[in-house]
Amino acid sequence: MAVYDFKGRNTEGRLITGQLDASSKDAAVNQLLGRGITPVDISEFVERLSFSERFARATNRGRVEKVELIMFCRQMHTISRAGIPLVKGLRGLSASLRNYAFQQALNDVVERLEAGVELSSAMRAHPKIFDNLFVSLVSVGENSGRLDLVFKQLSEYMERDLATVKSIKTALRYPSFVLIAISIAIVVINVKVIPAFANLFSSFGAQLPLPTRILIGISDFFVNYWLYLAVVIGALVAWVYHYIKTPEGSRVWGRKKLRLIIIGDIIERASLARYARSFGLMLNAGLPLSNALELSARAVDNPYLGDKIRGIRAGVERGEGLFQTHLVSGMFTPLVLQMISVGEESGQVDALLAEVAAFYESEVEYDVKQLSDRIEPIMIVIMAAFVTVLALGIFLPLWDMYNIQK
Repeated sequence: MAVYDFKGRNTEGRLITGQLDASSKDAAVNQLLGRGITPVDISEFVERLSFSERFARATNRGRVEKVELIMFCRQMHTISRAGIPLVKGLRGLSASLRNYAFQQALNDVVERLEAGVELSSAMRAHPKIFDNLFVSLVSVGENSGRLDLVFKQLSEYMERDLATVKSIKTALRYPSFVLIAISIAIVVINVKVIPAFANLFSSFGAQLPLPTRILIGISDFFVNYWLYLAVVIGALVAWVYHYIKTPEGSRVWGRKKLRLIIIGDIIERASLARYARSFGLMLNAGLPLSNALELSARAVDNPYLGDKIRGIRAGVERGEGLFQTHLVSGMFTPLVLQMISVGEESGQVDALLAEVAAFYESEVEYDVKQLSDRIEPIMIVIMAAFVTVLALGIFLPLWDMYNIQK
């Protein structure tokens, strides 16, 4: 399908202009004649982009932000609820999007729908945008006739997930800036400040204090071997990045993240909240238990926890109950396990899992609010140690010189 600009006159002779979708120019003419419009000029639409739009397309690289997906789900909920045909609704959404990659993906989805493919199957062709969880729930919505409800649930799930991630990033922003500032200060001091003092101290002709000798040694290393240091650091960062992308490395990093000082517990509870929320959402949508657990393992975005969830799935497939398999996993507190047990006995596992997710999310929200207060003393100690070492290294020789002159 192509887009054509047209000019024509209606039965009253009035000039009409606009755009239409057609497979060819002749098909566009037939469409206009069918509407009672006599075509005057038809030409294929050529998109003209500003420099900023071209730059945005070049740098986007197929990324779709979580906010854009949330808005898409809300709009699809409205479209499905209003009874608008999917092809027509998706074309309208595609035309209003600013993200070129998302727009092209929706256009491809529309073409597949017109070819007779189901919506979930068409979305599965774009895994970078629509993950397994998203596609599976859309498939359930199609088969159950509850597509509008599924899109509403997806938007709410992603909204909560995004809010949790944003709150953690906000809490870590201050300590990150402090550490970056300290790192820059260390580099500037070692390259510019200490060499100037070293030249001054060399004229003393006396044994320098140990802190001063250490600072001068570190500064000399920075100045003389900075290129080698930069290469080693760059190679180390590249190796770590490559390693955590491997299956083994991702599992190791997933386990290490949960043991980080201060933020490890928060990351673990946020991951468990995501698991409970996604698992409950899929059970509520009607997915089989085994499939829901496998998709939840992927949704957690932590291979280490994902393996534990797959252990839960293996136990369920052996015929064990949800309470027993969750107890063996060792991931949950007694209170959460009790809630899962009650949900299993009452047949309301999805509702109780939503309560579990809310419980974890409230804990994460509280801990994130306290995070700055917990990190601030550590930052103060680090800065105090840095200033103390620097002051001792620089001022001790000056005090010695003052005492000698007296």
